[in-house]
Amino acid sequence: MLKSWGWLSLLVIVLDQAAKYLAEALLVIHRPIPVLPSFNLMLTYNTGAAFSFLADAGGWQRWFFLSLGLMVSIGLVAWLYRLKPEEKRLAAALALILGGAIGNLIDRAWLGQVIDFIQLYYDHWYWPAFNIADSAITLGATLLVLDSFWSREASPRLN
Repeated sequence: MLKSWGWLSLLVIVLDQAAKYLAEALLVIHRPIPVLPSFNLMLTYNTGAAFSFLADAGGWQRWFFLSLGLMVSIGLVAWLYRLKPEEKRLAAALALILGGAIGNLIDRAWLGQVIDFIQLYYDHWYWPAFNIADSAITLGATLLVLDSFWSREASPRLN
């Protein structure tokens, strides 16, 4: 299934890296540019993980998150190889997560941090900035959960 769905992972990686390149070229760090109500473009960097977890840990987290991301990516590739052709929803979910993981791994390997540039907010409440790779991971994880429910409903019940 990796051959069938590898294009989706590659698309996520290319879109993510292109958007991050443009963000660095066109945006000034920490200076939001309003796009729509509750949506800004704002360049920032994250040395940690989701929600800046371990961002101030002193540098070791770069190697930890690189190793973790690499292991997860290898596991996702192995999982994709084992899928049956009819497991299309699961394959799409895993391909999205894989593309997002590799997109952020590239940043971490080259820069030691992840480039974020999407900022959502409501009134005075701001969501932490994120990127296309993060969005693909979130979408893939959501599809993974939904697929687990759909698969359970479709499978025959054992009595």
